[in-house]
Amino acid sequence: MVNILVTGPPRSGKSTLISKIISNINSKVIGFITTEIRENYSRIGFEIETFSGHKKVLASKNNLSSRYRVGKYGIFLENLNFIIDRLQEQILNEECDLIIIDEIGKMELFSQSFRNFVLKALDENKVLGTIMLKDNDFTYRIKTREDTTIFMLSEQNRKKMISKIEELVS
Repeated sequence: MVNILVTGPPRSGKSTLISKIISNINSKVIGFITTEIRENYSRIGFEIETFSGHKKVLASKNNLSSRYRVGKYGIFLENLNFIIDRLQEQILNEECDLIIIDEIGKMELFSQSFRNFVLKALDENKVLGTIMLKDNDFTYRIKTREDTTIFMLSEQNRKKMISKIEELVS
């Protein structure tokens, strides 16, 4: 079993790549995608949505009361923990071919539940996900696991990477 994580600079297309792969493969997936929340063409936050339909705001520029912050964004830790609880229930009760984790990033790593979920998923399932480029202790341990392959996304390799990863997860 090989876990596959895609890394690259912010806004390099990691989430878009994962979405394209999911739509092209015929696999039962459990997990979540992170998308931007936009207002008048400006990014004001991020939302996490599971493939079973749960959706919550992860971070917002308007969340000034949160003690968990990344740059201008306040993190809704309770929303992330809610999503993780739903995913853990779903994994216990349903079969799946692949767990999608988009993204293992600074915002998500404030949650111990999220960290535990990631480690358990990597140990027990086949994972396709995205991970931040810059390492901390946690992401370094994940990236150096023997059962995990890291792909560095760039404009030059984006198209080739889609088919290469599809082959590995199909």
